[in-house]
Amino acid sequence: MADPLPPEPPASEVTPEKLYLRRRDFIRNVALFTGTAVGVGGGLYWLGARQAPPSDVLVPDAGEVPQPVAHGVGALDTDEPRTPYDVVTTYNNFYEFGLDKSDPARHAGTLRTRPWTVVVDGEVHEPRTWDIDALLAAFPLEERVYRMRCVEAWSMVIPWLGFPLARLLERARPTGAARYVAFTTLNDPEQMPGQRRGVLDWPYVEGLRLDEAQHPLTLLASGLYGKQLPPQNGAPLRLVVPWKYGFKGIKSIVRITLTREQPPTTWNLAAPREYGFYANVNPAVDHPRWSQAHERRLGEFRRRPTLPFNGYAEQVASLYQGMDLSRDF
Repeated sequence: MADPLPPEPPASEVTPEKLYLRRRDFIRNVALFTGTAVGVGGGLYWLGARQAPPSDVLVPDAGEVPQPVAHGVGALDTDEPRTPYDVVTTYNNFYEFGLDKSDPARHAGTLRTRPWTVVVDGEVHEPRTWDIDALLAAFPLEERVYRMRCVEAWSMVIPWLGFPLARLLERARPTGAARYVAFTTLNDPEQMPGQRRGVLDWPYVEGLRLDEAQHPLTLLASGLYGKQLPPQNGAPLRLVVPWKYGFKGIKSIVRITLTREQPPTTWNLAAPREYGFYANVNPAVDHPRWSQAHERRLGEFRRRPTLPFNGYAEQVASLYQGMDLSRDF
């Protein structure tokens, strides 16, 4: 008989314990730890059953006019069943709007995505401040259907709408000194009430090596399911790097800076033992508090094996030749 699968980590455990204990709403979140009936396993029951989300959760109008779509290259897509739209838009980590999975959809209506600008600067020959609509008009949008694997051991399949980050970097013309790309989220506690709490050091920052940022899979997304990106999913612009854990996918981007040195990143600063700079999906390297060998696809009840690089090893493994991925995690 096969060994039973290890227990799935509670959804809120992505936060280091020392930070978790500082949360003001600790009592409210205790329920997430009290077993499968009320933890992640039980919380997924309504996802598997595809029941309607609570009435105060923001689900964008299904009739919203989609942005122009140019279908992506088939070789970059997965043909796995897509996670339902109402699940993708109501089950999110976006601590700027709250700590529970439903909080972003409940509270992200405070985010104003117009006007919006994105600064591209640092080690580039052509720095520029882009108006978001000018930016989206400058690069043809593609639909890319990617797997998304959260560090908390759950996953989705999402049809993103966006363009390769490499195209924007090419327009900026990196200098010979550029080796990394840093990203910064909006820092505005009035619009993002979760930033009033000291859960993390705001603003949220993330980073990639330049060759990772230039890889054809790396996407700047402005939509999903053919519609504009909802606020809770990172409107108006977010990063999608499908072979890395989801926390690398920084949301509501306001600055992209090319740097000589590896930039500090939010979760790596908060808990370097738990969240590495690279954060490549690796079933052989466990999180200190749970196994990464298996995952639960939202909408399913059985866990499935986690794939190296989230199933994109053929495309990206060569980026890490000669590295010790158990150390450079």
